[in-house]
Amino acid sequence: MSSTPQPAPAVAATASDWPDETFANPVIAGFHPDPSVCRVGDDYYLACSSFEYFPGVPVFHSRDLVHWEQIGNALDRPSQLVLTADMPSSAGVYAPTLRHHDGRFWLITTNVGVGNLLVTATDPAGPWSEPTLLPGVVGIDPDLAWDEHGRCFCTTAGVTQVQLDPATGQAIGEPVRLWSGTPGAQAPEAPHLYRVGDYWYLMIAEGGTERGHAVSIARGPAPDGPFEPCPANPILTHRGTHRPIQNTGHADLVQAADGSWWLVLLGVRPRGGTPGWHVLGRETFLAPVTWVDGWPVVGEVAPATAVPPWPPSPVPAPPVRDDFDAERLHPRWVSVRSRPAPYWSLAERSGWLTLRARGDSLDHPEVIFVGRRQQHLSCRARTLIDTADGRGGLAVRLDERHHYEIEAGDGQVSVLARLGSVRTTVASKAMPGEKALPGEKAVPGGKAVPGEKAVPGEKVRLRVDVLATDPADWNPCKEPDRLRLGVEYADGAFDVLAELDGRYLSTEVAGGFTGRVIGMYAAAGTVRFDWFDYEPAEPTAEPAAEPTAEAA
Repeated sequence: MSSTPQPAPAVAATASDWPDETFANPVIAGFHPDPSVCRVGDDYYLACSSFEYFPGVPVFHSRDLVHWEQIGNALDRPSQLVLTADMPSSAGVYAPTLRHHDGRFWLITTNVGVGNLLVTATDPAGPWSEPTLLPGVVGIDPDLAWDEHGRCFCTTAGVTQVQLDPATGQAIGEPVRLWSGTPGAQAPEAPHLYRVGDYWYLMIAEGGTERGHAVSIARGPAPDGPFEPCPANPILTHRGTHRPIQNTGHADLVQAADGSWWLVLLGVRPRGGTPGWHVLGRETFLAPVTWVDGWPVVGEVAPATAVPPWPPSPVPAPPVRDDFDAERLHPRWVSVRSRPAPYWSLAERSGWLTLRARGDSLDHPEVIFVGRRQQHLSCRARTLIDTADGRGGLAVRLDERHHYEIEAGDGQVSVLARLGSVRTTVASKAMPGEKALPGEKAVPGGKAVPGEKAVPGEKVRLRVDVLATDPADWNPCKEPDRLRLGVEYADGAFDVLAELDGRYLSTEVAGGFTGRVIGMYAAAGTVRFDWFDYEPAEPTAEPAAEPTAEAA
């Protein structure tokens, strides 16, 4: 094998194959950080961090590296993943490495407070095995690599390496220190080890996962080095630039079926004034890689990137509405730390999601919450809630100390905000009723919707609109977006109870490693949700006028 990877032959892809000559980055939007990728034949599989959310480690599939579909979660059973109430937000499950070796998929990751663990599967959609704990593996961001003799090497942040028996989880020998990146650079982490040509390449992230994030690489004759750094390090960073994608780092290399090379990495899209606030979390981006003099050269990481030289393979767009008619929740739905069976059900009332309260608000570390990641800078979320037996609502969550919600129950609808140590009721009004279906007694002040039984003062449609600010409308203190929370009527009219600044639900304000998650929760008793809608929205949309007495 040549010591210098050769350029891949071009594969014919026509303009008609790709509607545009570019694809949109990120390729997996929203809170999907620390991507790790592998290829099996013509198929690509990718896994991301999940932190305090259950189930853990979302797993995706693609056939073109651009269009990705979530097929499962690697840690989707309580026996695999324990996230305790005293575990802080942004702890939990850190960066995984996903590899395919000897006919199996291998996924290694860190559960902070528990240790490193390894799971395997023959089908990446699951089921995945029970975890094998790795007591001899120290440090976060574990990587797996096998040499031609079948030896398995595990490299962790630091950068430290130990030989591993993956069947038992036992370390072989003592950990050794390897190359740790640029002298003086903080946080050498996210190591990945590859055999390419005559060399072993050790790629790491450094500089911290904030604006100073970077990717550097070294190479050596063996998995344990010695390693010489690339003279062009860092091979990727956006620090000190005005590029719309920042914090670029924590990358993984993959060779495509045509022989070309690509890089998946995390980045953020800050908005607003100074210092810029990113609200969706760290997202997964894609960039091309070429090889020059035996070193990888990373192409531009931009919102619009030149398409790869093969036809696209689109995946179905997720439906706007989840009617909760399936036997199980789609893998995109996550909960905070756990989702105990007694506290939720899809079967108790057919076609509804039933939630029972455990904790009286989103402040509680074990609140019963079912949500999905916000994936668009501007979006709209809606749900129909039945509060006959409890109180709950629709929330936009970053962590226990930073969240907004529109809550219904006890005859009231309220907008609540938690900003650090301050919790306040921003607005409140009497819960609107609904007109009955034909042949039933009408309820003043409400609207009828086919298929929805009218229950006065118990059912209400809750809505949140997230509207990104116009980048051209800049000032030093401009917010990244605004959130409108209120009640929606059957005719689509939106009664906005409050409009709130989105910067307070950003990483730059709250800290941590996650992004926004939008979903439903129970705060008292039992609440039921008939459906949940999520869809992109126009950032310039104006709030609808409040309904008149005649319209109501």
